[in-house]
Amino acid sequence: MSEGAAEIENSPLEWARGRGLGALAEKMGIELVEFTAERVVATMPVLGNTQPLGLMHGGAYVVLGESLGSMHATLLAGPGRYAVGIDINATHTASITEGFVTGVCTPVHVSRSLAVHEIAITDDRGRRNSTLRITNMLRDAR
Repeated sequence: MSEGAAEIENSPLEWARGRGLGALAEKMGIELVEFTAERVVATMPVLGNTQPLGLMHGGAYVVLGESLGSMHATLLAGPGRYAVGIDINATHTASITEGFVTGVCTPVHVSRSLAVHEIAITDDRGRRNSTLRITNMLRDAR
């Protein structure tokens, strides 16, 4: 087992935090809470991620979902492989104007070439605000 594979296996959360979710996710305040082979959990503040009416921006939900789904797909792809998002959709079902949202990302299907995840995003009261599905193509690193 390579050193990188051992790091991922021993502490996926530390691997993910070390790798980072990218500059956009960082600007949006996304924080990883849990990262295992079974699921990913992260939080994101409403403050700074709103549209003109003061509601959480729908695109912010999508950034949260894509960040979690793509990172988890990369973990599941294994060492020497990576994930590339090829499809994402979101259904927003409740509005929020303050506090934090929590995204819980779970795999729906994983094969050698594809990973499909569902991301349920809820507010501080436990209401579901958005449901996303992302499909990632799994590729070998060159």
